[in-house]
Amino acid sequence: MRIFITGATGWVGSAVVEDLIAEGHQVAGLARSAASAEKLAAKGAQVVRGSIEDVEVLRSAAAHADAVIHAAFNHDWSHFAENCAADKRAIEVLGAELEGSERPLIVTSGVALLAPGRLATEADAAPPVTESFPRASEAVVEALRNRGVRATTVRLAPTVHGVGDHGFVPRLAGIARDKGVSAHIGDGRNRWPAVHRLDAARVFRLALDHAAEGPFHAVAEQGVALKDIAEAISRRFDLPLVSISTEQAGGHFGWFAPFAGLDAPTCSERTRAILDWTPKQSGLLEDLARPDYFGS
Repeated sequence: MRIFITGATGWVGSAVVEDLIAEGHQVAGLARSAASAEKLAAKGAQVVRGSIEDVEVLRSAAAHADAVIHAAFNHDWSHFAENCAADKRAIEVLGAELEGSERPLIVTSGVALLAPGRLATEADAAPPVTESFPRASEAVVEALRNRGVRATTVRLAPTVHGVGDHGFVPRLAGIARDKGVSAHIGDGRNRWPAVHRLDAARVFRLALDHAAEGPFHAVAEQGVALKDIAEAISRRFDLPLVSISTEQAGGHFGWFAPFAGLDAPTCSERTRAILDWTPKQSGLLEDLARPDYFGS
């Protein structure tokens, strides 16, 4: 199968590319820069130069593909609304090109806001698109499905871990090093679901044959307590472990406070059953115990 993938050199997308090629698929990856193009070519993928804002590039690449995986998203939180708008347009363009065919479109989303405070499942709908949360990935997928497009969503855990991670946990570690303490809020029992990036990559590949049955949850661990994550950071950097109040969270964590307080346990039982997917990689806390996890 010839598969076009956006976000092909990103944290998750690069793992998806490697997994697809290892399984014998031909991969064409979107690359914004010469450096990204070199990385893709070195993996054995065809390079498609451009960005998700290049409508004609997306349209042409999708036209020549048997399937499309949209793994790109700009996580610059200072321009969140603009990035959500670009994401929406890209999905619409890719979906329109696949309309009228049986070629699948797999779109990336997340589980963090599905059902805060209770166990979320694949049956939970994505949060509505609002001015405060303008990300419309799943709303666009639903509209495409209503037009007959074989589109679905892979929802990622907020913590997609592995050596080289530059997401939530390294952000938490950076704050701890800056503040001189590793903190959690209250009793620290709020939970982050987690998955290793290599396990997440397999969900995208397996979803290609089951696009009508999604959404799918790339979640290996239902929820890892923030206190346990903070303790791992405390040990790694020899910092005091402290509890702070909800009122103190904004001053300590800054814009990251809502994420530090996130309680989003998530189930992936249906995904495992449909895709015959079993996570094989190390768990989050096991990964964090590796001496090379946080770099120097």
